[in-house]
Amino acid sequence: MAVQIGEIAPDFALENNNGEIVKLADYIGKKHVVLYFYPKDMTPGCTTEACDFRDQHKSFEELDAVIFGVSPDPIEKHQKFIDKYSLPFQLLVDSDHKVAEEYDVWKLKKNFGKEYMGIERSTFIINKDGKLVKEWRKVKVDGHVEEALAYIKENL
Repeated sequence: MAVQIGEIAPDFALENNNGEIVKLADYIGKKHVVLYFYPKDMTPGCTTEACDFRDQHKSFEELDAVIFGVSPDPIEKHQKFIDKYSLPFQLLVDSDHKVAEEYDVWKLKKNFGKEYMGIERSTFIINKDGKLVKEWRKVKVDGHVEEALAYIKENL
């Protein structure tokens, strides 16, 4: 069962692009967390989304919010993605898609008649108390980052 708005968000401990372990618990009481799940590094939609978060990164920081991108891609691919697009936030490795499953974003997808399991582009806002306060599922990239930023400005 997926986490519900108002509930404590599932904790996680994932490796970041530097091989360090990042835990949601380390941010409780300190920062709001923008946790966005995306299918794959270096693909058009994921690149646009990551660059939109990059371009608004300072605005999120000013609101005491930290951004984490999560995909099944390995550390090396994450680091290339960060280097190529100058991403100022951490990308987390969910290779076994356990965290994606806890947030109910590991879904059956269809592309050109083929079915496969993968990440459904989604964003979650977790407040400083560790509660899930907002979610966007099946995200359309255009305008999404601005919408997430506006939510934090107006509600947290």
